[in-house]
Amino acid sequence: MSRITNKWLAGGVLIALFTTQTALSQAPEKNTLTLTDVWKRADAYNRQLQMQYLHVQSMDERTKTARDERLPEVKASGLYARVSNLAIYQDGLLHSPTQYPVVHAYYQFGADAYLNVYNGGKTSREIKARQTEAELATEQKNLTVTEIHYKAAAAYLDIYRGRIYEKVLLQDIAEREKQLEEIRHLHQNGVVLKSDVLRAELMLSKQKMTLLEIRNGIQISNQRLNIMIGQPDSSNNQLSLDTLVVPQAPVRSYEDYLADAYEHSFVFKISEKETALRELKLKDVKSNILPKVGLYAEYAYTYPQILFYPYSIALYGLGQTGVKAAVPISAFYQNKHKKQEAKINLERQEIEHADTKDQVREEVQAAYLRYTEALTRIQVANDNITQAKENFRIVNNTYFNQLSLLTDLLDAETQLLQSRFDLTTAEVTAQLQYYQLLKATGNL
Repeated sequence: MSRITNKWLAGGVLIALFTTQTALSQAPEKNTLTLTDVWKRADAYNRQLQMQYLHVQSMDERTKTARDERLPEVKASGLYARVSNLAIYQDGLLHSPTQYPVVHAYYQFGADAYLNVYNGGKTSREIKARQTEAELATEQKNLTVTEIHYKAAAAYLDIYRGRIYEKVLLQDIAEREKQLEEIRHLHQNGVVLKSDVLRAELMLSKQKMTLLEIRNGIQISNQRLNIMIGQPDSSNNQLSLDTLVVPQAPVRSYEDYLADAYEHSFVFKISEKETALRELKLKDVKSNILPKVGLYAEYAYTYPQILFYPYSIALYGLGQTGVKAAVPISAFYQNKHKKQEAKINLERQEIEHADTKDQVREEVQAAYLRYTEALTRIQVANDNITQAKENFRIVNNTYFNQLSLLTDLLDAETQLLQSRFDLTTAEVTAQLQYYQLLKATGNL
């Protein structure tokens, strides 16, 4: 008796949860979103993308800083000092010196400038390196945009799949409730056993529990999507009716997608930029042995004049201009291993670039095959629904005509429900694989 009471209590809890969730699902629809809207909001509000935008701006400023190195270096300087008397130790440090008075105030102020004329091309390569880093940061930002778009699409499609599951399951629960009433009526007339009623009730309870799990999954995906697009967790996103836009067949061949990936894949472009940076580094190391030439000018006022003889206790001004040149002789033997290290790093980066190309090709093929497989799965799922419907119709008629068991009917119901779930899963998977293919080719 206690077991039966517990079952009815559990069933009451499930019914209460089911009623609450149904009321929530009937709330007014707000925030209708298309996937394009989601991507636009993610581009504007996603925190990971905001960090990437700032990184790109930082790299742009670094490029401008490198260009500023072409401008002359100008600086002003000043000096003030108090000079002590001149002590002459005629008899050694152990004896008192003779003090000679001097001018105690000493000061100097002036300016100088230096213009780099030639330094082995290091300034030009520095500018080129900073430009390449800025381009690399842009490609990394584009890659992050693509990844966020894919994750947002996955969360969006999770919500869509959950909503379709919910709709299908609600319809199934309504049919199962009608069926349960018919089974109870047959039991009252002594046509079926009490066990049939209990099994039908158990099946209905399981369906309601599954409905609760589906709705919880929708809320989790909804929160994940809200975080990606900068909305409050409480926003209940309603999806557009044209969510699934996947073509019924691939519009291009695998070779076309692969060629597109080599041209637009952000991962491939990032690898190219990193290889270019290694090449610039090698050229920069090779230039360490080249001379440096620059123009300079300086002028300063000094008091007193004690630089040239005859000395004068007066302020004087002195300037000079000319050419400075230097040859780093030590670099001819110190630069050998640095150059070899740079060559090794470049060779390693070239191998890594080739490996990246292989990975891109592998990713494109996998996405293409999974995409075509998902399209085939949709066709199979549609056929399975047709067969499951016919099977359920036959078993349903035979059961109520006392020609089959309830277990057969429940199995047929489960197969029909699962086939409907499978169709939704196949459609969502095909859509997601399509976006995966676009992501691999750099077009998402």
